[in-house]
Amino acid sequence: MIIGNLTRDPETRSTPSGQNVTSFSVATNLIWTDANGEKQKKTEFHNIVAWRKLADICSQYLKKGSKVYIEGRLQTRDWEDQAGAKHYRTEIIADNMIMLDSKGSSGGQGSQPSSSQEYAQPEPQKNQDDEIQVENIPF
Repeated sequence: MIIGNLTRDPETRSTPSGQNVTSFSVATNLIWTDANGEKQKKTEFHNIVAWRKLADICSQYLKKGSKVYIEGRLQTRDWEDQAGAKHYRTEIIADNMIMLDSKGSSGGQGSQPSSSQEYAQPEPQKNQDDEIQVENIPF
């Protein structure tokens, strides 16, 4: 589980079998005070991969700067480049995503939860005429 901000717009592709896959990166910050009383900050970057319906939702509603909650599992891939060097990439395979931006902020459409990869039903929102209603989303 991580909470952070997208560092780039989501990128969506389709597999040869027709499944959509969306990838993006999320930055998380750790801030602490060291032994000298000085504030320290460390940023970590996480590669996120969403599949199927969750991939469509991420692609449609997220953009660079969006604040999100991501829940998923770690997976490490490896491959060899043309020179024969081995490369590794650890990714979070998203099972659930919740948009955390408030309505009208630069990063998102609202704080409504989205469906997870297992198509769990999101909780209903408060009724507001100018806000996107979960019941009106066509997926």
